[in-house]
Parts: sequence; C-alpha cells; structure tokens
Amino acid sequence: MKALISFNIRKFYLLLMLLPVTGILFLISCNNQNKQKAEESETTESFVKHPDWSKNANIYEVNIRQYTKEGTFKAFEKHLPRLKEMGVDILWLMPIFPIGEKNRKGTMGSYYAVKDYMAVNPEFGTMEDFKDLVKKAHDMGFKVILDWVANHTAWDNQMIYEHPDWYTEDSTGKMVSPYDWTDVADLNYDNQGLRDYMMEALKFWVEQADIDGYRCDVAGMVPTDFWDRAREQLDNIKPVFMLAEAEQVDHHEKAFDMSYAWELHHIMNQIAKGEKNANDIEIYMEKQDTLYPANAYRMIFITNHDENSWNGTVNERMGEGAKAFAVLTYTLPGMPLIYSGQEVGLDKRLEFFEKDEIDWDFDSSLVKFYTNLNHLKSENKALWNGEYGGELKRIKTSDDESVFAFIREKEGNQIFVITNLTDKPVSVTLFGKDYSGIYIDVFSGEEKIFGNNAELEIKPWGFLTSKRFA
Repeated sequence: MKALISFNIRKFYLLLMLLPVTGILFLISCNNQNKQKAEESETTESFVKHPDWSKNANIYEVNIRQYTKEGTFKAFEKHLPRLKEMGVDILWLMPIFPIGEKNRKGTMGSYYAVKDYMAVNPEFGTMEDFKDLVKKAHDMGFKVILDWVANHTAWDNQMIYEHPDWYTEDSTGKMVSPYDWTDVADLNYDNQGLRDYMMEALKFWVEQADIDGYRCDVAGMVPTDFWDRAREQLDNIKPVFMLAEAEQVDHHEKAFDMSYAWELHHIMNQIAKGEKNANDIEIYMEKQDTLYPANAYRMIFITNHDENSWNGTVNERMGEGAKAFAVLTYTLPGMPLIYSGQEVGLDKRLEFFEKDEIDWDFDSSLVKFYTNLNHLKSENKALWNGEYGGELKRIKTSDDESVFAFIREKEGNQIFVITNLTDKPVSVTLFGKDYSGIYIDVFSGEEKIFGNNAELEIKPWGFLTSKRFA
C-alpha cells in the first residue's frame, strides 16, 4: 500500500474499541477483524520469490485437536498416507503452542492464545513428536507450515511479566485485548525488543523443526515492515512459504506468497443465498487483476476453521451449491484450500474451545471428488498458481447471471469450466468459438465435444469441468 497504517493509529483504534458502545461479538470470524480492503488504483510491484514447489500446490488445513480421538501429532500421522493419495501438497497446522490458562475461553482454550512461542502444546505431544511428524511429512513429499500468532499472546505468557512494555495499553496504562478476544493481550510493535524476540521465535521453528513457512494470523494487525524483515531473514535459512490472513495488497510486495481471498468467499456465500449472481465473480476477478501483482497467490476456499466454527458449515452456507463452488476454488486463479473434514462433507460446526472429534465416516464419495481436483490442479498448467497459470477468459452465454463459464490456457494445456450458480435448471447457449474442441471430462473421463455456439441443459448447481493437454 502507498500509505501504511501506523501502529499508533492502530492503537488508537483499539482504544476506541474499549468505549462503552455495543461490543463486537466474538462470533465474527477473524476475516472481519483484520480485513483491510485494498483500493489502490495501480497494481503493486512484487519482489517475492515463491518456492518452486508452490507453483502448482494446493493447501490443507489441519485441526490437530479435532482430527482424531487422541488429538495428537502421532494420531494425525496415520492420516498422512490418505492425504498423500488424495494429492494434498501443503499441510497448514493450526497453532501447536501451549495455550494460556488465565482468562481461558472454554475448557481447553483457543489455539490462538499462545503461552509460549517456542514450545509444543502437551495436548498434542512433545517437541520430538512434532519433529517426527514434519520429517515423515517431508519424506512423503508434503510441505509443512505453522499457524503463527504474532498480534497477541495469552495473559499468562511469560512476556506479560518480563516485558509488559511490549503490550498495548489504554489511557490508564491497562493492557488491552484486541476486539472482544478477552483471552489474549494485544502486542505493541513499536517496541524493537518485541520485534527481535518474535523474529527469533519465527526462525526457531525453521531451524529446529525444518518447517517450510507460516500462515500468519490477523497479519494485517501487525506492521508490514515486520513481515518484510521476517521473510528476508527466514529465506536466508531456507526458501519459505508465507500465507497472510489478510487481503492487503502491500503484503505481496516483499513478505507474503499468498493472501486470503475473503471477498470472493463472501461473494460465493451470497450467490448461494441468491443475493448475488455469476456476474459478480467476473467483477471480482477484474478487480483482482487490477490491484494485485501478477505473481500474487490468492487462497480460495469454501470453508476454514473460522467459517466452520463461527459462520456455519458448508452445507449451512452453500447447500446444494457446495460442489459447484468447490470446483471454482480449484479452477479460478488462486490456490485451493481444504479444511479438515471438508473432504468427507463435514456437516457440523466444530467446537473451538472444547474437544469435538471429526466424523470421518460421513461421505467418502467426496474424497474421490477432491482427489480428481487435486491432481487436475497439479498436472494442468492452466491451473497453476499466480503467473505460472493461465489467464481466465469468460465465455459469454445467453444467461450470464446464472451461468459462469470460462476457459484458461497455458502452453497448450486448457481447462473449460461451466457452472450453473442457481438452484434452477437452465437452458443456455455458449456464445463464440474460443472454447470449441474436444475435451475430457475431469470426473467421468468421458470425451466432450463442444462446437461453436453450443447449447446446453444444466441441472441446478450443475457443473462441467473439462480438460485437454498439450
């Protein structure tokens, strides 16, 4: 961004949050708290060098606590062969650190209330258990990134007692929580000592456990220049992958490979409710092309831990349209995310502060669905990430409000996608001839022939995803 929000302004904002006005509900997910809309008129230049292995990767979010009955690293290891067979590339582990006890929410507390940045939550196992998990994952071809909580700590983190000056205070000198997250205290990055400590903690896990990068919680609430320096220092150890839970364009200049496509996620939810239509996706894509660097990765998703726990399951929000929107997460420009249990149709809101095991016997047919999409993403260059992939060209139809159809092409590899984003059947004509040719249906393996100005009948929330290779 051309004008960064100074930390003093951010502290002023936090103080405003303490005034006796209607409080912000905790049930508002993190995206509504850190999202800083980028409205620049010029595309930001990026100097980020992506790790080569990320160019055609997908990402999978692991909720260790809820993944198994045991809720441990060792128990999760047993799922690695299944995830490998499904074609998963990057494992993003939700925070693995000890959780604070003071002002804890619920019985077990929030992963995001960190008591010690350089230790492992005993709920999950030992440091050696974690290192073993990373090694096994690496041996199988996975990359592993950790969820990093830089903006706040638990109230019983040792820094509270040893360095109270590292925390944000109100006008009376009292430490404050960001928003209504009463189980954590806000950190103040005006302090160089805090910056140095956090930098060493970030390097610790790369050096000691050989992790491959970080997903950075509420990244927009931490100064961008800190992230810039962190990326430089981490890359000096090994090439890392950095994901920002934010939508700030300037994050892509030096610090982050990828950011959240929150806006697109909300558009998909609104289309599912009938509040927006297929044209809104085209408007969004044009906006992204204008604002973000060509090599910026955007993470696209139909669910994640925040959405599932606070805003509803995929079925609650998207209903019968879930698979059509999932196809879009894999075929629109961006990197697709799968959240724990999504691949079996998880249809309950997982408890956030309690034990709430995922039911893995729900809908195994979806595993094949996501396996097909993962392999398609990996193999077809048209779908690769950032500027490695092909540009999107929308195919105009006789019903553009209902149908979103497009092609992407890269070095002779082509993807042709047609989606009916309504709960009604449509009869539609695809205009033009850019899509004409012979394809293979991604899911059925059948040959599909499309001629000029093709006419189609598409079922409610129906989709056709076809491919051809050079």
